[in-house]
Amino acid sequence: MKKLAASISKILIDEHGTKEFLKRIADPLWFQSFGCVLGFDWHSSGLTTVVTGVLQQSIIPQNRGIMISGGKGKKSSLPNSEIPKLAECTNIPGKKISDLVYASKMAAKVDNTAVQDGYNLYHHTIFFDEQGNWTIVQQGMNSDIKMARRYHWISDKVDSTFLSEPHSGIICDKTHENVLDMTACDSIETQKTTLDLIRGNPENLISSIKRLHCRKTTLDDWITYNRDNQRRIDFTDSYEMPNILIGPL
Repeated sequence: MKKLAASISKILIDEHGTKEFLKRIADPLWFQSFGCVLGFDWHSSGLTTVVTGVLQQSIIPQNRGIMISGGKGKKSSLPNSEIPKLAECTNIPGKKISDLVYASKMAAKVDNTAVQDGYNLYHHTIFFDEQGNWTIVQQGMNSDIKMARRYHWISDKVDSTFLSEPHSGIICDKTHENVLDMTACDSIETQKTTLDLIRGNPENLISSIKRLHCRKTTLDDWITYNRDNQRRIDFTDSYEMPNILIGPL
């Protein structure tokens, strides 16, 4: 299986280049199909960790021009230190190396914090080439339903904020109706309002939270349904936070 992964990767990179290889890895359906062709774990959550792991063992950076860092559990934090080391044997400028490390950190932060869908990340792998193009594959686990969800990123689709619908794909067998996605286009105004709250006087925010506590109420009391049956939080007290979209993902 390692030999098959190496051979497919070699043909793809030799015929179409490293950027096309990264594009394929960033496609969740292609990635899933690739794992099935290799015979790994069929459609279980283990497909993600095993495919990325076998690619790390199969692709020689010096020959193919693709570097891979990360993995499952503790290995997910390796890119911070490994990216500069892997880039030493290439002509990647220092600025692009810093950008790669930043991309690795931001993708993990966004999927753990800005996308609140109940899946906690436990796997993170970054693929990058000598031109600084990159693809990130992450996976999270929902411990309540024992189900995994995979997140794919590619540098071509991400702007400087990492917060404007940055994913090239998200794949899971289950769709949840109530997910807070701060990266959605409908959440742009909420992003701005959140920054205003953070930059403002914290005492005002603390005071509002205390008033809520005294009333023995929660944010759920402000949840209403719009005409499209999408759930939105409508803040009508001290702060107005429009367009916090709680929809399916």
